[in-house]
Amino acid sequence: MAERITPRSENYSDWYVDIVLKAQLADYSPVKGSMVIRPRGYALWEHIQRGLDDMFKATGHTNAYFPLLIPESFIHKEAEHVEGFAPELAVVTHGGGEKLEEPLVIRPTSETIIWSMYKKWIQSYRDLPLLINQWANVLRWEKRTRLFLRTTEFLWQEGHTAHETEREAREETLRMLEVYRTFAEDYMAMPVLTGVKTESEKFAGAINTYAIESLMQDRRALQAGTSHFLGQNFAKAFDVQFQTRESTLEHVWATSWGASTRLVGALIMTHSDDNGLIVPPRLAPTEVALIPIFRSKNKAEVLPRARALYDELRTEFRVELDDDENNSPGWKFAEWELRGVPVRVEMGPRDIENGQVTLARRDTGEKETVPTDQAAERIRTLLQEIQKNLFERARAFREENTHYPATYDEFTALFNGGANGFAVVPWDGDPATEAQVKTDTKATIRVLPFGNEDEAAGKQCIVSGKPAKHIAVFAKSY
Repeated sequence: MAERITPRSENYSDWYVDIVLKAQLADYSPVKGSMVIRPRGYALWEHIQRGLDDMFKATGHTNAYFPLLIPESFIHKEAEHVEGFAPELAVVTHGGGEKLEEPLVIRPTSETIIWSMYKKWIQSYRDLPLLINQWANVLRWEKRTRLFLRTTEFLWQEGHTAHETEREAREETLRMLEVYRTFAEDYMAMPVLTGVKTESEKFAGAINTYAIESLMQDRRALQAGTSHFLGQNFAKAFDVQFQTRESTLEHVWATSWGASTRLVGALIMTHSDDNGLIVPPRLAPTEVALIPIFRSKNKAEVLPRARALYDELRTEFRVELDDDENNSPGWKFAEWELRGVPVRVEMGPRDIENGQVTLARRDTGEKETVPTDQAAERIRTLLQEIQKNLFERARAFREENTHYPATYDEFTALFNGGANGFAVVPWDGDPATEAQVKTDTKATIRVLPFGNEDEAAGKQCIVSGKPAKHIAVFAKSY
């Protein structure tokens, strides 16, 4: 209910936590930094999972499962990898009451354990490409956590592929980035920027990391998915070679890519309002809430009609009938708003008398009446309109909060003054310049958009004044 939720304008962080808790998406667990995903939150994750999984399989990938525990020595085989993940590792030293001969790392990501298996499975070019995805939990010892956005343990998918040539691996990396972009925009109604990460922001052990970046309602960026070109780094670390078509031996080329339950947090922060959660129809566990309005004297008249409509609607939509007699219609309206259900159907004695129902949109709050026999047709159209409106609204917000400062003073004022958003500026490509910006403003480069080098030609870096090598998108981020 709206009065239970801290307004965004008052405290955005509290607003977010209120929605997660009050909409019963997740709760804090007894283990510090971890969360319990409640049924409503897990239903959202299942719809995200199902949509992505279908897209993965449509591009030729299959699912497998690899162990949670990884020999510590595996983590150390790839130098950049161990350096990047060392502060986040949780290590098992005892099992069955005895000290282990070799400590086991609880997976922070699965490149090492997977590549140890790929060494057994790949001998020839005929074994390639190997296109495997895993749905799993991972653990990273985070010091500052927030429900869904950053927790010690979280759920995700991680794709790991092996290829015959560098070209094929690079094509795979960009193909999966496009899968993430399509899913974010078409399913989540969340517009994203795509591009490559800088050296300081890339995945530990990757040659290149590509990402989708979205802008939340507090005008901070959220990295919502990544795709990595790993080159031959992990293949060399685990000596995964194959016999080529020319009967020589070569190390395979690799990619990895992943998205996590962070997407639930992204969905909340992209669309929701001070009344609660707003869920895009394509991902809504419940698309339609049907609420019969009755008192004791007309219950026998209203409920049978409502159940008949429910039986009709559920053949096409994910619909729930709220025939609870313990709460008022107003309480129910607020509760379904809090849960973010896209369309609410109200049906009372007067509606029945007039042969109509009232439809309420969650995205705009607008209401309309339609003949009962046309309800399904109108709901079908409304769901499409809501999906489109949520995307267009989020894209307009991003455009309104994308800035092109002309000087470094304007740039620093943008972030230090609290306006935030995306800042698109020329950058000289120097890590020292990138680090200076982070020190001065806490903003980082989220992506270098594709084709940005051509756009940078002839421009000067906004920080150093040197010739620009890139157009960079800076933002404060989660």
